[in-house]
Amino acid sequence: MKSLALKACAKVNLGLSIVGKRADGYHELRTIYQSISLADELSVSISPGSAVVDFSVSGISVPVGRANLAVRAAEVLLAELNLKRHVQLRLHKIIPAGSGLGGASSDAAAVLRALLHLSGRSLPADRLLRLAAGLGSDVPFFLLGGAALGVGRGAEVYPLPESPRRPLVVVFPGVPVSTPNAYSRLRAPLLTSVRANHNIDLFCGKLFAGSWQEIGNDFERVVFPELPQLARIKRSLVRAGARFASLSGSGSAVFGLFDDVATARRAARILSRPGMSIFIARTVSRREFQAQLPSPSRR
Repeated sequence: MKSLALKACAKVNLGLSIVGKRADGYHELRTIYQSISLADELSVSISPGSAVVDFSVSGISVPVGRANLAVRAAEVLLAELNLKRHVQLRLHKIIPAGSGLGGASSDAAAVLRALLHLSGRSLPADRLLRLAAGLGSDVPFFLLGGAALGVGRGAEVYPLPESPRRPLVVVFPGVPVSTPNAYSRLRAPLLTSVRANHNIDLFCGKLFAGSWQEIGNDFERVVFPELPQLARIKRSLVRAGARFASLSGSGSAVFGLFDDVATARRAARILSRPGMSIFIARTVSRREFQAQLPSPSRR
């Protein structure tokens, strides 16, 4: 049996604009992904045998079997490679489900990378990215990490220049948000106006000019009215010293970026409430992110 232990980092969205509805039923978006140090812990093992995936989970309760994206990732890769191996996945779940932090997608990407490494097999980059995109829109980003621009439905990702490491506070209110439901409530005029400037260079330029608040997250307009406590959390993070605060993805996690760890820790203490999960984390560069994952073989 060959085994590998690895971390599957969460992400936040430093900006997210929904441009409109696509012909394929998905939404066209522009987003800036950023890896953070909050992470699930994953153990992947393979041994000779039939193509069976065994899965167990500790920590936060999540779906098991094919309802879990990590299991589906293992099954998809075994089928793609016509690989007869018995796979064991042991997940310690830390990233809250339904938080907009990409935990399930990160787990799936980590499984893809781990199985390629353990099996000694390889896939061309384009095939691996297609497999990842077929599992979920965020999964391709988790093969890259760091800071990245996501376009299309989010699955088309491009690396961005790295910003200095920053501490952040992530607040999960204990209530998940369904991403499909959040998308279903995006109706004109809530969609970003087609007359708005969607030039990608300008979108990214706002981030690197330090004016993150100008990017925003279009999901706040549909999620905050449903869960007004999220708007209060965002305001509290800013009052506690966050340089910038935003909903991540479709929520329900809200995060704040801080200039120093001491202020972030003080903010976490101020916001602490029963039933609420608060994490003090930091941004993770692409180099650090890639160092935490095994490199798939290349051909």
